[in-house]
Amino acid sequence: MAANDPPSDRSRARPLRIAMVVPPWLSVPPPGYGGLEQVVAGLVDALVQGGNRVTVFGTGRDHGTAGDFVSTNAELQYHRLGESLPELAHLARVNQLVDPADFDVIHDHTTIGPLVAGRRAVPTVATVHGNPVGEYGTVLSDTDRGVGLVAISHAQRRANPGLPWVGTVHNAMPVRNFPRKRSPGRGPVLWLARFSPDKGPDVAIRACRRAGLPLTLAGKCNEPAERRYFEQVVEPLLGEDVTLVLNAGRDEALRLLVDARCLIMPIQWEEPFGMVMVEAMATGTPVVALHRGAVPELVRPGLTGLVCDDPDELPAALIESSRLDPADCVAHVAENFSAERMAAGYESVYRDFLAARVPWPGQREPTPATAR
Repeated sequence: MAANDPPSDRSRARPLRIAMVVPPWLSVPPPGYGGLEQVVAGLVDALVQGGNRVTVFGTGRDHGTAGDFVSTNAELQYHRLGESLPELAHLARVNQLVDPADFDVIHDHTTIGPLVAGRRAVPTVATVHGNPVGEYGTVLSDTDRGVGLVAISHAQRRANPGLPWVGTVHNAMPVRNFPRKRSPGRGPVLWLARFSPDKGPDVAIRACRRAGLPLTLAGKCNEPAERRYFEQVVEPLLGEDVTLVLNAGRDEALRLLVDARCLIMPIQWEEPFGMVMVEAMATGTPVVALHRGAVPELVRPGLTGLVCDDPDELPAALIESSRLDPADCVAHVAENFSAERMAAGYESVYRDFLAARVPWPGQREPTPATAR
C-alpha cells in the first residue's frame, strides 16, 4: 500500500472504534519536546473528526485530544524513561482494560507493545517509531504474527523489509494554526533536536562557521546521556556566534522556527522520519539536511530545502536557502503532511488489516462490532 493513500470507499464505511495506546512517559499532546505524542494527538483528533470513536490509553490525569481518555497510572512516568517495567506495567493494564466488545482495533505506539499484543482479543497494528535494526530490530522480528507493523517512511521500511509490515503512513500533525513567515528568513540558522551525536550539533556549528552565519542551537538536554554529550562535545565548540537555548517549550520552538533563516538537519544516522523538518516547512522555513534516512521523502530539493550528500556541501546550502519561497514550504506540508491525510492513511491500514486478518489456532476471536 502506498503511504497515506486514503481508501476509495472511506466515506461509505462505518466508523471504527479504535483503542490508541501511547507510551507512559508524556501527556498527549506534550507540553514541549515529544514528537510521537504530538503526532498521536493530531491523529486522534483527525480520526474523531472523521466520525470514528477513539479512546486514548495513556498515563497521567489529563490529555488534550478530541478522543476519550483512560489512564493506567495517575502519574506520568517520564522520570523513569528508559526503564522497561513502567511500559510493561502500562501495557499489562491496557490489556486488562480493553474489552473486545468495545473496540475493533488497537493502534499501539509503544516500543514493547508488539511483543505483548498477542495476548489481546482485539487485533493490533503497531507503528514503529524507531530505527528497526540492531536490538530493536531483533525485538520487532519476534512480533506476534497476528500483529501488523506500520512504517513511518519508506526508508524505515527498507531498513528491515523482512518484518511483518502492513502499511506505510508518514507522520503528520495539525499545522493550520502554525505561525508563518511571509518572506525568506534573515535570522540565524536553527538546529532543533535533542543533544545526541546522531543529530550532529557539532556538524551544525562547523557548517555555520564556515558559512559565516550565526546559529541558534536549541536542544533537549535533560537526560544523563544528553547532558554528558553536551558537556563533552558541544560545549567546547560554543562561541559568540552560537546562541544556546536549552529545553525550549512548544511556543518558543515555533517562534525560533519562524525567525530562522533555515533549519539545519545534519543527521548522522538513518533517521526514520524527523518531524521537526515538517514543522519547519509548515512555518515557511526551508530545511538544509544531509541525505540520510527519510530526508528525501520529506524535503523537495530546490523548493522546500536543500539536501546535501556531504557535510562539506552544507555551508553553501545554508547561504543558498534564503532564496527559497516560504509559501512553497507551507504548500508542500499542507498537501503531503496534514493530520487529515495521516488519519486517512491509518484508517485504510486498519480496514485492510481487519479485512485480511485470518485467525490462527488457539486465538480468541473478538466480539463482532456494531456501528454506533
